[in-house]
Amino acid sequence: MRGIQARIDSCLACILPDPKLAPQPLHEAMRYSALGGGKRVRPLLLFAAGEVSVALPERLEIAATAVELIHTYSLVHDDLPCMDDDMLRRGKPACHVEYNEATALLVGDSLQSLAFQLLAGSALADHPSRQLRMVEVLAQASGSRGMAGGQAIDLASVDKDLSLPELELMHIHKTGALIRAAVQLGALAGRELRDNQMKALDHYAKWIGLAFQVIDDVIDAEGNTATLGKTAGKDAKNNKPTYVGIMGILGARAFAHELKDQAETAISELGDGARRLGEIGRYIVERKF
Repeated sequence: MRGIQARIDSCLACILPDPKLAPQPLHEAMRYSALGGGKRVRPLLLFAAGEVSVALPERLEIAATAVELIHTYSLVHDDLPCMDDDMLRRGKPACHVEYNEATALLVGDSLQSLAFQLLAGSALADHPSRQLRMVEVLAQASGSRGMAGGQAIDLASVDKDLSLPELELMHIHKTGALIRAAVQLGALAGRELRDNQMKALDHYAKWIGLAFQVIDDVIDAEGNTATLGKTAGKDAKNNKPTYVGIMGILGARAFAHELKDQAETAISELGDGARRLGEIGRYIVERKF
């Protein structure tokens, strides 16, 4: 894990524009937001799925960096006053606090564009049609049928009591879509897998994506700002619907383990190549921050 995290950090540092290039403030803010923090969970999942398809690490590195750029863009925009209005991210002032709101908006736009530039400009698959599919997967996960749509549902759900299925629908989009995309990209970067293998990976990603959000809700309720690197307890303060609010902390933790078990069952027929996916699933539900 540490090796892959370091590899993605290094790739981001090389790919992000030099802060000496004009416009300097924008490029500096892009690097500020993307470097020096983050667990890189989505790249870890992408590399693990790449073990199933026996993909080249050089391909996985580029695809994982593209996913991390999309994730970082979403965090920069989520922190804006018109969204979740958070002042802290990854243990330092949010981008709009360190710079300004206009710069943060442009940082998100630029990181998103750079992600697709990477996918389009590198040889990442054995056939052009599969590389086009990779671009399509990431685009759909980022848009109104994925992450952006989930954020829209989230903003519309403040001060409302959501049922468990409604909450799951929101997070399948907001959190789960990019996690599912990461797993699909890792699979597409290697040898062609059978339909049942791709479905197994997608089922795994769906369940583990929900488990990730459940544990995020638990950590938000139990953690402190210094440990988390972001404002703790903000969901409850803003009266946002969460798994902890519906199930309580113990119930939410138990539910996350149920989801993890379903994820492991989904990939049980994929053999030893899926071992790393199982390990990351356990890491996700057992993490403390």
